[in-house]
Amino acid sequence: MTRDYKQEYANYDGTEAVKKKRAQRNKARRMLEAKGVVHKGDGKDVDHKKPLSKGGTTVMSNLKAKPAAVNRSFKRNSDGSMK
Repeated sequence: MTRDYKQEYANYDGTEAVKKKRAQRNKARRMLEAKGVVHKGDGKDVDHKKPLSKGGTTVMSNLKAKPAAVNRSFKRNSDGSMK
C-alpha cells in the first residue's frame, strides 16, 4: 500500500487549524534564531513552556531551547520508566 500524500495534505496538513499551529511554531523558531539562542542544524527544538494547546502564547517569556531528544521524548520517572 502506498501513502497518498496529496490526500493526507488535503485531509490534515492543509487544514486551517494545522496551518495556524505550524505558523506559531515557525514564528517561535524565528524569534529564538534572531536572539542567537538557536541556529539552523544545531539539534535544538524551540519549546513553549506553557504549551499552545493549554493556552500558551508565542512570546519570548514562554519560549526556551531544548535538545531535540529531550523535547520529543516521553516524560520519564527517575528510574527511566515512562510516566
